[in-house]
Amino acid sequence: MKAFLLGWIMLALSIPVTSHARTDASLDMPEGPVILTISGDITHFNATQGARFDRDMLQALPQHSFETGTPWTEGSSTYSGPLMRTLLEHVGLPGSGNSSGNSSGNSSGNSVYVSALNGFEAEIPISDFYEYDVILALERNGQSIPIREYGPLWVLYPFSQDEALLSEKMRFRAVWQVMQINVR
Repeated sequence: MKAFLLGWIMLALSIPVTSHARTDASLDMPEGPVILTISGDITHFNATQGARFDRDMLQALPQHSFETGTPWTEGSSTYSGPLMRTLLEHVGLPGSGNSSGNSSGNSSGNSVYVSALNGFEAEIPISDFYEYDVILALERNGQSIPIREYGPLWVLYPFSQDEALLSEKMRFRAVWQVMQINVR
């Protein structure tokens, strides 16, 4: 009987307890001024309430560029920064790695709420980031974007590539002077 019980105990101890396994991962700590905080339904952190980024950390992510005009600027400019989908995958978006952008099946993590310095907030479906090459613009024509010109961070859609992006609904999602992203 002791052998039988010992066998069951050994079996029970050899089964991994995945429901209690911690999946959180740490990100590097910012060394410069924090210009972006990402919170909410993410799994990679470097702060108690989420992920904090300085400019160098955002520039260390793979950069994407496109040329576009915007409803708020004159002419066309080249903007660059990390793709929003890349940034969200970097902070451990639940279900990330799904290149189709289909986040169905997740009970959360279907939208981000992007907050600007002036208090404006927009809800953006995460599917936008897989349907379009939306970037978190850090630079315009190779230069940092000043606050007075919609910077330092701008959720920017490639407006010149698809007329559908010029709708009022889509324009409201192009938040400038971004300071916080909350994944819900």
